[in-house]
Amino acid sequence: MALLDIKKAGAPVLKEICAPVDKIDAKLKRLMDDMAETMYEANGVGLAAPQVGIPIRLMVIDTGEGLFEFINPTIVKKEGSEIDTEGCLSVPQIFGEVERAAQVTVEFQNRRGKMQRITAQGLFARCIQHELDHLDGRLFIDIAKSIRRGDNE
Repeated sequence: MALLDIKKAGAPVLKEICAPVDKIDAKLKRLMDDMAETMYEANGVGLAAPQVGIPIRLMVIDTGEGLFEFINPTIVKKEGSEIDTEGCLSVPQIFGEVERAAQVTVEFQNRRGKMQRITAQGLFARCIQHELDHLDGRLFIDIAKSIRRGDNE
């Protein structure tokens, strides 16, 4: 596995609408492994492929319940609303108050290509929405109700 370079706000790839993944092969699986290693090393809870310079619909998340890999994720249902603070590995030292759905149901493929459907709430739901925004060329600072500078802790 290898650590990847995390692109920072201003990098053109972070504004791209990402292409669907059409083939799950050894190269894609290696990328998912490298993305997870990079996310953990940076003390993040989520990382989307465009954040490492690859504009495809792929993201990894671990909010403390184990690693989830999402290939071609789509939110099929949203419920409720809540506002909370978000940060991003691509926007270091910046935090913002962002309104998100309180609960989401998402469909995606796993690394074996099998379709999955999960319902998430709390931090996991927020992470899914945050990373999906990356796949659509949006950063949290584009939709934050307020923004502040601060420590990354």
